[in-house]
Amino acid sequence: MTAMSVHATAPFTVADLEGMPDDGRRYELIDGELLVSPAPGLRHQTVGLRLYRLLDDACPADLYALAAPFAVQPDQLTEVQPDVLVARFAELTEKNLPTAPVLAVEVLSPSGQSIDLTLKRALYQRMGVSSYWIIDPKVPSLLALELGPNGKYREVAKAVGDEPFEATRPFAVRIIPNDLLGRLRVR
Repeated sequence: MTAMSVHATAPFTVADLEGMPDDGRRYELIDGELLVSPAPGLRHQTVGLRLYRLLDDACPADLYALAAPFAVQPDQLTEVQPDVLVARFAELTEKNLPTAPVLAVEVLSPSGQSIDLTLKRALYQRMGVSSYWIIDPKVPSLLALELGPNGKYREVAKAVGDEPFEATRPFAVRIIPNDLLGRLRVR
């Protein structure tokens, strides 16, 4: 299955998501448009969870790192689940994050690449997510975008393979894309 967008005569709402089946797929909303993605594969999950562990270990006390699924729900027509996110601890609720995270990370998958590169990028920019990282587990590579003074994303770094990415925002952490593959690197 590839990721798909479902159109309806009326916009979908967050309340509609509660009626979606628990079938392993990811159900998200962007401006009332339903996005359905298949369950992530082995490389996707490995990269996302290894990155989460790195971020969680380096995360200062006022911030909190989370791995998907966890809802970012700024309004009743939008709910997304970044593969990894970092939020201000004080802004988290038990159920969701009702405001922009300080970092959103999407791990590309063949089925959802266009969603992550276009729809989610535009949404995160509009929401004011100050840092957006896109990881390609096939290459592997990490593209880091940050909001500029004009409110638009600009590329601040790209690391490929064994090249280190020395993040300073939202906090200092060193990431080597190949290391995110763990044991899959030798496969």
